[in-house]
Amino acid sequence: MTIDQVTLLPLYAASGTAVLVLLMDLLLARRSLTIAAFAVGGIATAVCAIVVGVAKPTFCAGPECSWVPTPLAVTMAVVFAALTVGVLALSAPSLKIGAAPPGEFCFLLAASMTGGVVIGYAGDLITLIVGLETLTLPLYVLVGLRRFAPGEKVSTAGASASITFFLISVISTAIALLGAALNYAATGAIHLNHLVAGIGPLGPVAQTGAALLVIGFAFKVAAVPMHAWAPPTYEGAPLPVAAYLSTASKLGGVLALIAIVSRLDAAPVVAALAVLTMTTGNLVALRQQRMVRLLAWSSIAQAGYILAALALGAEGVRAAAVYAVFFVLLEFIAFGVVVALRPPAADGGDLLAYRGAGRRHPWLGAAWVLAIAGLAGLPPGLAGMFAKVTVVDALIAEGWGWLAGFVALNAVIGLAYYVRVTANLYVTPPKPGIQVVDPDLLEAATHPRLRVTRPVAAALIIAAITAVAIGFAPQLLFDALS
Repeated sequence: MTIDQVTLLPLYAASGTAVLVLLMDLLLARRSLTIAAFAVGGIATAVCAIVVGVAKPTFCAGPECSWVPTPLAVTMAVVFAALTVGVLALSAPSLKIGAAPPGEFCFLLAASMTGGVVIGYAGDLITLIVGLETLTLPLYVLVGLRRFAPGEKVSTAGASASITFFLISVISTAIALLGAALNYAATGAIHLNHLVAGIGPLGPVAQTGAALLVIGFAFKVAAVPMHAWAPPTYEGAPLPVAAYLSTASKLGGVLALIAIVSRLDAAPVVAALAVLTMTTGNLVALRQQRMVRLLAWSSIAQAGYILAALALGAEGVRAAAVYAVFFVLLEFIAFGVVVALRPPAADGGDLLAYRGAGRRHPWLGAAWVLAIAGLAGLPPGLAGMFAKVTVVDALIAEGWGWLAGFVALNAVIGLAYYVRVTANLYVTPPKPGIQVVDPDLLEAATHPRLRVTRPVAAALIIAAITAVAIGFAPQLLFDALS
């Protein structure tokens, strides 16, 4: 068997970035050089993925291949690299004040990026699960990774969130491994192209294995009823890490589900998860008063829309992938605005603390409107609108009109809290000097116009331009995935 090493260039670039930043931090101990090396490595990973995609090499011949450079894999490798560099930019203010050790932070983020790249290219269950765990394991530490200044009140929120995330992830991995074992016992297949469910005397065992694989991976996307870990974990994590959990980590779970549902018949399980997830996410989001928790429940609802497309099996893969890319881009912008409006190393705060923020920062308010309108599926967020239209169109074309109806109904429910939180940014806050009882209202009244750092501004501007460009030319993404 001949193996083309060129196909592995994205993996080499991502893993090499992790090793490079670790060595630079140990040998040079200069924050700026470590961050610069990480940024260069992330960009190199994206470039290598594009080069491999254009060259179209073949890692190995035949269906029994563990590394498959498909258009989906190439596109997602670029998205993972871009998200990781973007999260590093959002973390720059916190790293500058020493809220987290830069060397460890960059190494863990690069290791997680490596896992994301592996998931897209995985051609067998073992590689897929190893990639998913490589993506997730560094996040256990990142969620609770924070330094406290002398005299600063030590909070246990990060440690609690990290432990919660760890325990739930261990359970989900155990379920997925059990599903893989049952499927292997019934079919003798590990490679994705050989997976079969429901055929032969051990068909029920294979079907059970397929269902367990879907359930195990559904934990990663916080699908209901495997969702309870997400809101407290996002709330307890540093804001940039919460952004990474809500985008790159969720994208990894979506890719793992795509690899399974496109080959195994799990439509009833996925459809039920989709309905529960989108409905519960939207209804609970209506009651949220904390910004990060609202975004967490919103991301749960958005995962339901992706699962609705995946209920179609192979026919819904492209719609699900398109929606996932649009979602993570808009979600990144939303979290980026929250980071820009909060002091370095602060939590997401209460919704009342954002009163009038759109008036103080007009361009940040515009970026927020773009992101939230897109998540709601309305102009000017054309990217999000095309994403929902793509999912609904795929469902109707395959005769799943009832599920398309649930998607449309939940989109309407989501408008309530999307409009509420956006209008809050433009409500005039109380004037300083007036007696205010609520501490969050007091914060909004006395909040100074914070200076947005250059890395955060650059990340937001690039993400917003990308969202607008893809919104006007969505065919670019469709072509990349074809």
